[in-house]
Amino acid sequence: MGSKRLYDGLNVMIQPGERIGLVGRNGIGKTTLLGIMDGSDTDFTGQIDKRRGLITASTSQEHHGLGDVGVLEYILGNLPDYARLHHIMQTYPDTMGDDMKMIGEYTDALTRFGEVGYYDIEDRAKQELDAFGLTPTLWDGPLERLSGGQKRFVELVKVTLSDADLALIDEPTNHMDYVAKQAFIEWLQAAKQAVVVITHDRDVLAEVDRIIEIKDHEAVSFNGNYKAYLKQNSQTTQSGVEQYETALRTLDNLKKQIQSAKAKSAGAADSKFRIMQERLQRQHDKLAANTKKPTFWIDQESMNDMKGKAVEKYDKYKARNIRMNVHGKAESSQRQLVGINRLSLGFVHPLFENMNFNVSIGERYELHGRNGAGKSTLVKAIQAAANETKIAAKVYAGEIECDSKLRIGVYEQEIDEKFLSMPLADAIMDIHHAHDVTVNDQRVRQLMSDYLFDPTADGKLPIKHLSGGQKARFQLIAMLCHSPNLLILDEPTNHLDLPSIEELEKALDAFTGAILYISHDSFFVKNLSGDRITLAAPVAAGVSASA
Repeated sequence: MGSKRLYDGLNVMIQPGERIGLVGRNGIGKTTLLGIMDGSDTDFTGQIDKRRGLITASTSQEHHGLGDVGVLEYILGNLPDYARLHHIMQTYPDTMGDDMKMIGEYTDALTRFGEVGYYDIEDRAKQELDAFGLTPTLWDGPLERLSGGQKRFVELVKVTLSDADLALIDEPTNHMDYVAKQAFIEWLQAAKQAVVVITHDRDVLAEVDRIIEIKDHEAVSFNGNYKAYLKQNSQTTQSGVEQYETALRTLDNLKKQIQSAKAKSAGAADSKFRIMQERLQRQHDKLAANTKKPTFWIDQESMNDMKGKAVEKYDKYKARNIRMNVHGKAESSQRQLVGINRLSLGFVHPLFENMNFNVSIGERYELHGRNGAGKSTLVKAIQAAANETKIAAKVYAGEIECDSKLRIGVYEQEIDEKFLSMPLADAIMDIHHAHDVTVNDQRVRQLMSDYLFDPTADGKLPIKHLSGGQKARFQLIAMLCHSPNLLILDEPTNHLDLPSIEELEKALDAFTGAILYISHDSFFVKNLSGDRITLAAPVAAGVSASA
């Protein structure tokens, strides 16, 4: 598969009506596998067997070259056979006359259009768009004007309405608020078609029938949902560690026996020791060729149930994970960093009014509300107040007070455009310099290694060419580069794989400063905890969901 081998003898079988969660470390080839399934990726050797007449629908990641195609037009035009049937119904009445072939095709089209439920499809599309929080103003506009998150909703509506036998969905809940996410989960629960969904959203994985994990170039299947996966993964991983360690011991013993036979054959008149040496060498080489270190990962909760030597062995062989340094200077827990006093903030209208809360060292606050309620706007306003810069939103009333020693580290959903063309190593260097932090090439290489980048190969890659997970890890480096005492996180679990999410949660738990976060990951919210600040829905109709 190109210059990088993603799979080796990979086998996946999907049964009708199955709901499958596809997981694996970032960059392991999950999206590529969906492309192979839907036929858009042909760079592979092997065989894809599909049931005759199988209808497949998949979400698209790119929307280039669509010009001013409208949202509804895009959805309807991508439904199976809709364009052909609609064209016949619209054009044949004016041209078919007494042509019996055309009359037959027209009659068949009318029948088929009704069978697949297309007569009311536009109304159903609008209902689905509304469920995901997209307003009528957005329905009637071109697709190119939507944000990345909004385009993701459109893709889900397209798949929802397709009535396909197999739905292939890539990271559906990234950028969703809790209402839209619940709408997707309800659709997944009721889905009659087979669904394969790439996701590390534990709320979604809790609703699947089976989890397939891509690791070590193979597909490993786990029956059941996320809870069942964790239990099975813990058991198979511990067994795998034992087998790997046994193989290493056997190899070591064979080496010793080979050395002994070699020493004896040097002073022996007959060849029996040389024959023994050759036999042992063949055994060693065969075992060595079949002994490759698997990827070992066990979730923290299962780790807590393990004891003694099992923990020691796992720690010795476990897969590398990101290493986050969140330990800054100790500060007084009584010191207030941010004060929000009777704040009303918005654009054309206030997004929220009379908001009051204070953030002190050691405190955690969750900003909760629908997309468009003003969470990101509030976060940007706090940053502007700390930097003494102008904000895009209008302050209708109240104020934001910031401590003179406030240092904010921000994890945003989107990377600043100025970094996209920079090689990764240069971007890391630039971020440190922007915060007046001294850093050299060696430190940059160490940071890349700590966050699972290849310092040589990945360091030269422009940020825009990184995967979603790699961009997320770059965001973590940027957030922590200047030892902040307040972390502001906007949907930090988007794009991160399961081991990285757990490492993030573990690091944040050890962080001594304050945390202000936005997340619709219920597991993340439960693990990080803290007080909830709820922002009401937008006052004005049609406010952009990216506000």
